[in-house]
Order: sequence, then C-alpha cells, then structure tokens
Amino acid sequence: MSLMDAEQVICINSDGYQASLVVQKTYRTIPDEEAAQHGLIRVIDETEEDYLYPALHFVAAESARDAEGQSDVGASYMDAER
Repeated sequence: MSLMDAEQVICINSDGYQASLVVQKTYRTIPDEEAAQHGLIRVIDETEEDYLYPALHFVAAESARDAEGQSDVGASYMDAER
C-alpha cells in the first residue's frame, strides 16, 4: 500500500515536530494530492487538527503491520529509528 493511499500512518520520526507527533503512534490521514506532489502528507496530529508533514516521517500502518507479520523487519525498522 502506498503511503499516500493509507488511511492511517505510523510516525517513525518526530524530529522538529515533537509537540505534534509521537514516534510509533498511529495517525489518521486526509487525502491531499497537491501535498503529495511536494513530498508531504496531511495528518491529524496530537492537536486533533490536520497539518502537513514530510512524508518521510511516516510509514503506512498496513505496510508496517504486514512487515511485522512476515518477519522482524518492522520491529527492526522501528528500533533503528530510536
């Protein structure tokens, strides 16, 4: 599943956004094609408002769960980000 198609994403990096994002927390997304063209994703964050964040700060929730179910890749990936 593409990150931009995901209804939920998991934060893997909150650098610069510690007040708004929590690493390893799942967030809902709002589709925004224009933002995606600029490498951004619209996320409902800790303020319960939607804001744009760098897409590199997230993985699709379904993709992360699939990886964890098939191997320890998901857990290793999350540990590497700490």
